[in-house]
Amino acid sequence: MSVASAAVAAYIVAGLLFILSLAGLSRHESAKVGNSFGIAGMFLALAATVALVVDRGLPGGSAVLIAVAVAAGAAIGLWRARSVPMTGMPELIAMLHSFVGLAAVLVGWNGYLSVEGVARSDGGPVLGGAERGIHSAEVVIGVFIGAVTFTGSIVAFLKLSARIKSNPLMLPGRNWLNLGALVVFAVLTVVFVIEPSVGVLAVVTVLALALGWHLVASIGGGDMPVVVSMLNSYSGWAAAASGFLLGNDLLIITGALVGSSGAYLSYIMCRAMNRSFLSVIAGGFGNEGSAAVDRDYGEHTEITAESAAELLANASSVVITPGYGMAVAQAQSAVAELTRHLRDKGVDVRFGIHPVAGRLPGHMNVLLAEAKVPYDIVLEMDEINDDLADTDVVLVIGANDTVNPAATEDPSSPIAGMPVLRVWEAREVIVFKRSMNTGYAGVQNPLFFRDNSRMLFGDARERVEDILRAL
Repeated sequence: MSVASAAVAAYIVAGLLFILSLAGLSRHESAKVGNSFGIAGMFLALAATVALVVDRGLPGGSAVLIAVAVAAGAAIGLWRARSVPMTGMPELIAMLHSFVGLAAVLVGWNGYLSVEGVARSDGGPVLGGAERGIHSAEVVIGVFIGAVTFTGSIVAFLKLSARIKSNPLMLPGRNWLNLGALVVFAVLTVVFVIEPSVGVLAVVTVLALALGWHLVASIGGGDMPVVVSMLNSYSGWAAAASGFLLGNDLLIITGALVGSSGAYLSYIMCRAMNRSFLSVIAGGFGNEGSAAVDRDYGEHTEITAESAAELLANASSVVITPGYGMAVAQAQSAVAELTRHLRDKGVDVRFGIHPVAGRLPGHMNVLLAEAKVPYDIVLEMDEINDDLADTDVVLVIGANDTVNPAATEDPSSPIAGMPVLRVWEAREVIVFKRSMNTGYAGVQNPLFFRDNSRMLFGDARERVEDILRAL
């Protein structure tokens, strides 16, 4: 068997491993195996690619350059994976998406410079007729998707890491700006296919970079988990576009898997948040939003760790609703220990997870799994919401927007219509917070001022440990 044939076979096997990886990652019990399938598939793909380069004898020490690039990327990847805290995972993933977008832009430009940008010795194009038109379309579409992904991911990184404000950018006529950019792109695509030129491709690149920045900047902080998923989808389509341009079947398969699964996850999350999928992916099109209004909800009531322990000791049912604050405080291990202690005392303890709790899909699930919380007591919002009215005590640990009653009671709220965990229906609610500041969406939470709510201020991990000592 030739090296080329072996590489094609390896790509097929790698594609199957990626499919098995997605299937494994869909369930907690098989997630570790699924991750291993993905690692094996990527290793096989890289090995096949290096073997192809060596077999073709490409000039300039190409195999050495690829080996150096792989080693450098692996070293950086291992370093970041080991050093990044779980709270930094969302922005890290957003930044990784930007790398995929930038790679697609570079592949697109390289495709232009190696085909449309050169001529044969007789002065004619390297490719002619329909073949050149198809190649030109692949170039311009790949560059456009990649550039949108690149700048959009950078803005998402800046918002998630709090380097810029999470509030949506509300430029005058912002929806028309987005639509106008898409129309201009469509026109320039036709122009480029008819007569490829470096000027047109440069304009498309700049236009896409600006559009990607504006699309994500126009989306508020409350929708950022969906944005991360959406950018994951964009990066997949960018990879697929690069695959068509390079004639690489594995890139096409992998990009299609990532693109379609990311799009479907974004759709599921939008339904869970009662958000329009098209509105989010179009940078909030048709959603002019409403500003948060300062209101006097009265005075909040504080509680001590000892009093909270007394409530828990006398409870027969407890629901814990974690949020990003639990991740910041690294409180998951203490929460898991509290859960084990209460269950040993015969208390029915369960977790209620909102679809966008944290700043990344599945963020809370990963933290709880890391702390060895039994997965059969970790329930989704729809599974737990109807039981909250019969619950003795709800512990809100670091959550804010996902337990805000204004979403269901205040039509003027910026998060109006978003499904939330109805924790206020429980007999007692204990809210763990550092201060009375608003959440990531910048909206005050009237839950904090309810008669059955008590505020337990301070670091979540320290307060949970105080409760454990009191128990």
